Amino acid sequence: MVQQPLLAQASPVPAPVAAPAPPPAPEPAPPVAELETVQVTGSRIPRAQVEGPAPITVITAETIRAGGFTSVPDVLQSLTQNGGETQSQQSAGGADFSPGAQQVDLRGLGPNHTLVLVNGRRIADFPMPFGGRSNFTDISSIPLGMIDRIEVLTGSASAIYGSDAISGVVNFILKKEADGITLDYRFGRTERGDAESFRLNASGGLSRGAFSAVFGAEYRNQQPLWGFQRAQQDSSYDAPNPERYGYPPRNFLITDWWDDYIDPGEDTCNALSHLNEGTMHYAERRNYGNYCGSDRAVAYRTMISEREGINTYASLNYDFAGGLRWFADVQAGRHEVSLFRAPRSWALMTADGTEWDYFYNRSTEQLEYWQRQFTLEEMGGLRNGMVNTVQKTFSITTGLAGRLGEAWDYEAALGHSQYRAEISWPQIVAARANELFLGPQLGVDEDGYPIFDAPYSRMYTPLTRAEYDSIFARTTYHPESDTQTAWFTLTNAELFQLPGGAAGFAATAELGHQSYDLKPDPLATQYYYYSWKDSDGAGSRNRWALAGELRMPLHDTLNLSVAGRFDQYRFAGRDPNKFTWSAGLEWRPIDSLLVRGSYGTAFRAPDLHYVFTGPGNDETSVTDFYRCDTEEPDAESYDDCSWGDEGIIRSRVGNRDLEPETSDSWTAGLVWSPTASWDVSLDWFSIDMRNQVRDLRANEVMRWERDCRLGLNGADPDSSTCVDMLARITRTVDGSIYGVHVNPINIARERTQGVDAASNLRFDTPVGLFRLNAGYTWVDRHDIQEYPDEAVVDQFAVNSGYDIPRTKASLLVGWEKNAWSASVQGRRLGSLPNGWSYDEVWEEGDPGPWIEATYRYTANVGYRFSDHSRLSLSVVNLTDEMPPADPTYTSYPYYDISWFDTEGRSFYLQFTHKFGGSAL
Repeated sequence: MVQQPLLAQASPVPAPVAAPAPPPAPEPAPPVAELETVQVTGSRIPRAQVEGPAPITVITAETIRAGGFTSVPDVLQSLTQNGGETQSQQSAGGADFSPGAQQVDLRGLGPNHTLVLVNGRRIADFPMPFGGRSNFTDISSIPLGMIDRIEVLTGSASAIYGSDAISGVVNFILKKEADGITLDYRFGRTERGDAESFRLNASGGLSRGAFSAVFGAEYRNQQPLWGFQRAQQDSSYDAPNPERYGYPPRNFLITDWWDDYIDPGEDTCNALSHLNEGTMHYAERRNYGNYCGSDRAVAYRTMISEREGINTYASLNYDFAGGLRWFADVQAGRHEVSLFRAPRSWALMTADGTEWDYFYNRSTEQLEYWQRQFTLEEMGGLRNGMVNTVQKTFSITTGLAGRLGEAWDYEAALGHSQYRAEISWPQIVAARANELFLGPQLGVDEDGYPIFDAPYSRMYTPLTRAEYDSIFARTTYHPESDTQTAWFTLTNAELFQLPGGAAGFAATAELGHQSYDLKPDPLATQYYYYSWKDSDGAGSRNRWALAGELRMPLHDTLNLSVAGRFDQYRFAGRDPNKFTWSAGLEWRPIDSLLVRGSYGTAFRAPDLHYVFTGPGNDETSVTDFYRCDTEEPDAESYDDCSWGDEGIIRSRVGNRDLEPETSDSWTAGLVWSPTASWDVSLDWFSIDMRNQVRDLRANEVMRWERDCRLGLNGADPDSSTCVDMLARITRTVDGSIYGVHVNPINIARERTQGVDAASNLRFDTPVGLFRLNAGYTWVDRHDIQEYPDEAVVDQFAVNSGYDIPRTKASLLVGWEKNAWSASVQGRRLGSLPNGWSYDEVWEEGDPGPWIEATYRYTANVGYRFSDHSRLSLSVVNLTDEMPPADPTYTSYPYYDISWFDTEGRSFYLQFTHKFGGSAL
């Protein structure tokens, strides 16, 4: 996928020698080759070579078609440098915090450290934060059929682009040239006959005198895929060791003070057996007791979201006299996305937000806990429980480009990009549900527990639609984000002469503004909906920057590039600023060999949501390491401990004192092109990031509490770290864990380094033209240090709590002969931690701790009816591979959803026809 470097050089043609006799007419001299200059991601100076001092991966529209890619996230997932754990369409965080959005994470440093550009320009962030924490760019709505190429620069680029480009830049270049009208239609479905999709793309261009335009529109429709449509995850009994881990969700549950389940009796559950499509039954959980549950309830969630939408795009140009050119790029899109997270639940939550474990039931004269998960029939069908999102994107860039004098080119432009959304989540109104199930509260007992008089018949009677509707509501947010930029750029490709040729120079001045506003439902920021108290968040910042770049051919074989940039931000009464710089060296000892290296500093201003988020709570679960180690030290594992999976309230608020993140990035490598049809590249990379902003993990806080209270693992109870950690934890009067406070902080350091390798080969044979594109990334180290006085954590170590692969590889083999073409793409994902290692509870003798490397293949075959018409068939997941079995992955769907799914083999039929113009 790495575009071949342009190493060809033009040579002068010798003049003919004179003779006494009249010479024959001389043959015309062959024209001197002219290398077109292009602007490549990572530089503002046009150049003849695509390859430069830092490695760039180029994925063309032809590669996208040959690889059978079905979406932009699918394309970027094939990048070996894209090694971070991001949200999939099955992700709970994606459903709760950023429904319908997807991310790219170069080098595994987090999506917010990858700068995403469209036509070299910034676009607005998704208006809801990633995981409820950081801002990021949504790549799911970028139209695949309108992409000309994708350029990926890995490593620091802050000296060129400013903030965000710590781990790299992904630049989507949309089509800029078109003649005629091209229609492209693709239909897809899985081998099992579901998840149907289709995409219709129309693009074209026109030229009328000085005016030219390229335009396009893409319509997409994707039907959902549900968990219950795949045998590997359609039931809780699909769990490894189902007797231990595969107990059904507790749709109807009552427990006593000791957390023992109060047996409802088999007859009671049999009377409910018609619910959840006839799967409700008398169930048992080991060590706890019996209850009424449905094994199918876990599978009521979408694996692939339902999506329907359209994107439109236009690129306009008008050439005035004297070399002045007006340009404008306009993009607008609207998508509706629907997904299902899980059926709604209820337990007692009082008006002050306390989610009580128990209440005193006067009817039975004991403390009890009641829990309900509502059924398909009660809610009136799955459609009523879907998270619905309407995404609206719009961006426009317009400006003038021309020439000042004989040597200087300029561009002056204004850009605006916005992202508006309407997101609606189904919720249960806590007070109404309390009243429906428990009746009015009758005070509190001597220990402070609420008192109700609640007969069991109320719990075990299914709700009518009217009753469910009386406690059901939707919370709707209207989040929005936008960014505006004004810039002026000067370039001079021949600033002065050096021994190797003319030096090129570029200078840029920028003014920018960025803002976001979550605009939540006001009731969602109160204790109104059950187990949902969200934080508000709104803020903005201004920035300005000056940047310069110089490319100097010191010798025919040696080029030096240097760049520097100064950025200043203004927000929250502060004005942090940063100067960043970079340098790169290119040495061509022979025409076919490029030896290169680069160094750059980078920074990232704190995310707006990290700074401006208001107080809010959410629910999660943690291991109470302190109680497990002190009260059940003989437990076989934390998973077997009575406090191994404690539900807590996680509280959070923004931090206006955050400092910018900074980093140093190095690359060194070579590109060798022994022939015009073969090139090989090998590059070493290293990124050292400091002051990284991220939230503490609740389990980390719990582990520190244990270590600080017991003096374990070198923890000093009087240290600032221990004082801070202990203050973050709230326990009830009986010692039970209730809440953990986690807020964004500047942590000490995160570092990664490794090697990228790539090769491209093209050879012609009597049986056809063959192409081979190969890529491989090996990460030597990736570690993180949360606090200056804390140990460094190796993210590849057992029990690290991180889920990233050390290696990724891809191979595309293509063939063409006359009207036929075919290709096979293979991807290899290196080993990953198994479930217990990811949960940091793996011990010697347990299975694992690794999941072995996995492979996926896509095949494509195409036929050209003519120069203007072609048909292709792609088979994704050719061998119908399912997620690897992991006996320790005990939570639904029992495999790592960040990297795998059970969609299975899928087929995509694509037809393309062009009316008029040149050949396809």
